[in-house]
Amino acid sequence: MPHQLANWLVGLSLGQKRLIQLCTDAVLIALSLIVAMLLYHERLGFLVEWPFWWMLGIVIPVSLASFIKLGFYRAVVRYITSRAYKTIISGVVFSTLVLGLVSSISETRISPSVLVIYALLALVSIGGLRIFMRRMLVGVQQRPKTRVIIYGAGTAGRQLQLSLQTGPDYLPVAFVDDDKSLQGRTISGCPVHAPQNLPKLIDNYGAKSLLLAMPSISRTARAKVLRRLDKLPIHVQTIPGMTDIVSGRTKISDITEVSVDDLLGRDPVPPRRGLMNRNVRGKVVMVTGAGGTIGSELCRQILEYGPKRIVLFELSEFNLYAIDRELQALTRAKYPSVEIIPVIGSVQNPGRVSAVLRNHGVESIYHAAAYKHVPLVESNVVEGIHNNIFGTEVLAEAAVEAGVRAFILVSTDKAVRPANIMGASKRLAELVCQAIAARQDTTLFSIVRFGNVLDSSGSVIPLFRQQIAAGGPITVTHPEITRYFMTISEASQLVIQAGAMAKGGDVFVLDMGAPVRIVDLAIRMAQLSGLSPVVIPPGTKPSPSLDQSDIEICFTGLRPGEKLYEELLIGDQPTQTEHPRIMTETDISQPPENLAGLLERLKRLCKSHDVPAIRSLLADNLPMDIRPREVTEDTYTVAKPIAAQRVHAGALPIKQGSA
Repeated sequence: MPHQLANWLVGLSLGQKRLIQLCTDAVLIALSLIVAMLLYHERLGFLVEWPFWWMLGIVIPVSLASFIKLGFYRAVVRYITSRAYKTIISGVVFSTLVLGLVSSISETRISPSVLVIYALLALVSIGGLRIFMRRMLVGVQQRPKTRVIIYGAGTAGRQLQLSLQTGPDYLPVAFVDDDKSLQGRTISGCPVHAPQNLPKLIDNYGAKSLLLAMPSISRTARAKVLRRLDKLPIHVQTIPGMTDIVSGRTKISDITEVSVDDLLGRDPVPPRRGLMNRNVRGKVVMVTGAGGTIGSELCRQILEYGPKRIVLFELSEFNLYAIDRELQALTRAKYPSVEIIPVIGSVQNPGRVSAVLRNHGVESIYHAAAYKHVPLVESNVVEGIHNNIFGTEVLAEAAVEAGVRAFILVSTDKAVRPANIMGASKRLAELVCQAIAARQDTTLFSIVRFGNVLDSSGSVIPLFRQQIAAGGPITVTHPEITRYFMTISEASQLVIQAGAMAKGGDVFVLDMGAPVRIVDLAIRMAQLSGLSPVVIPPGTKPSPSLDQSDIEICFTGLRPGEKLYEELLIGDQPTQTEHPRIMTETDISQPPENLAGLLERLKRLCKSHDVPAIRSLLADNLPMDIRPREVTEDTYTVAKPIAAQRVHAGALPIKQGSA
């Protein structure tokens, strides 16, 4: 019955709803006065006296008119707030004053006690009916809310609580906070507890999610909190950072998954404006591969530092359309003086490249266009070499010819002792740039080498998220495989700053922090999603008796050309630059005549599509380490791995301590 009544009321027009409220309030005012008179006089004789009805006939319309004037009927009952209750009080007080005034000039004298009783009854009946209807409508129409605990009882946590309480999805049941002065208090009905009470709170409240409301703390501090939470049987989520909230890009109630850069816990170094400006401000900048992960972020970062023009050079029509549309919207809103030029083209096309550089007067080039996916390049060797090596050569030669001032090659850690065609092609691209840099002084060439960026198109992070959302299994290639990680934004900023320090042919290496074991990353992502990871050793069949909260982590074996670990340095003597996160090394370059002969032979083999001969040529002329080195605890240092929560069917134990 309540469900049918609620649906019927919601389905009425606005005019019908207001008419029902007016009629109901008229009845409640009349009943309030009758009951007040009855309680005081303890008789019903006044009901047959015409002055009483004359007085009631004046009080009801005047009271309703005051409610209308105060805007009481504009409030939607389902979303009625404390402001509406203040309106009811004002209306009832006015009605009581009118009643007293009318009674003083009529034959029916009403004592002050009756007026007080009437006011209380009218207030309780009119306001109480709204409260009852609001609870009925909300309770019937809304789906059950997810019970959540908020970590952080500061300003952000309280704002989040208020936002969630009025929303349809989440019900805050408790706070936890490290501040002992807040523990034991109650905030809008939610008690504040110490973090060590979380296991008990999750059980007692039946909470399904823990929301981190700490948008202002550093990533290092956030990572410490997450390490305390990742073994709890609860889904950990977060609110956006304070920068995004203040800028208006997101709201405090926008609940998101914990980002992987929070797990890694590395605070970025603020960019140095002088370095960011040097090759950008007031200049014509071209970004190749502008629609890719790194290329698009380079464009966003460059736009903030006032270039004259950005030339977006991209082979993929869809990617170019997406980044052009995004940047055009930004320029209209914030950077109207910057011109955005979208160009479809391949770096392998000498005529197209030269024409673009000349026509637009390009002064700085960030060369991010490359085929980077190791397995794909392994199975498309010739195209990978054409694009990564000869495309770089075409672009570099055209840059010198057009008088481009700065050329920055975006390289990869896979170019160090490469174990695959992709890495070898990027190493040769580095050598090409160094050779061209050595024979001229028009264009300053530099190479910036770094590892994986979080959430890039080739990163394992989006794959892990998809696999977790699908219920598993999470696939990792090898139990001991490690990778360096950095956020896309930080990597792009460092690329721009490194290029600004170039003297010609420099190789810059970004400080990526400590390498991370991929299986540990998978385990922590699963745990923070409220799941219990079950690590299945290679060659072992998954257990058929998994709980609903379990998720398997399986090992699929190293892919073609994949190494257990990556390196950033070829030599052992890096030199620190003026930026704390950027190093430079004295790289070993090939004599120009040797390199020219190697490239000529490579071109001939690519023309005949002789892939075995290409592999042999690269192995003979580059320091290619095709045998993965055995990983020991002394090889590198990472954060302490997280042990698996469950072990089934001889599941692989995860080592504690440094990996």
